[in-house]
Amino acid sequence: MGRIVACFFTTVDGVVESPHEWHFPYFDDAMGRAVDQVAGEASAYLMGRVLYDQWSQYWPGNTTDEFGEVINPIAKYVVSSTLTSADWENTTVIPGDDAARRVAELKAATTGTIAMSGCATTVRWLLAEGLLDELVLLVDPIAVGTGARLFEDGDRTPLTLLSSEAFDTGVLHLRYAPAPRVAEPAAGPAS
Repeated sequence: MGRIVACFFTTVDGVVESPHEWHFPYFDDAMGRAVDQVAGEASAYLMGRVLYDQWSQYWPGNTTDEFGEVINPIAKYVVSSTLTSADWENTTVIPGDDAARRVAELKAATTGTIAMSGCATTVRWLLAEGLLDELVLLVDPIAVGTGARLFEDGDRTPLTLLSSEAFDTGVLHLRYAPAPRVAEPAAGPAS
């Protein structure tokens, strides 16, 4: 049975959008090892449409970064209600209709880790469907104030901390698993 593990660069105020604008001053060897651990465990990658559009334009022609050697040949799966075909090598589209069942089947048929990077909307959906197994956060010591966040206003997502580590740069490396959802207490009568 495969596991889905999502990894995000994020800020202390929860922003995951445009990490290239704030992330790189904090990237060091320790963070590289943390990222390489997730990538090295991957037997496949899962992504949403937006990330697929970005990566499929960038990685096939990139010969200067070692990640291209990992991401180009590996099996890739794109969850999308709008994408009908994918030209990037070893990419399969999982249509939006019945996607939860298909992702569950993918997990059952996969040995090892199905990795994700980015794709906040897809990760929220996977959590809601009970399909995400682990969430890895690399929290940079910066608040940027604006941008898409991993969790939206009103999201209540209990997590269980699996491990934590602080890097010399101030980055926190946090690994979480989804926690069982606890029923909300009923509201009492107004006094």
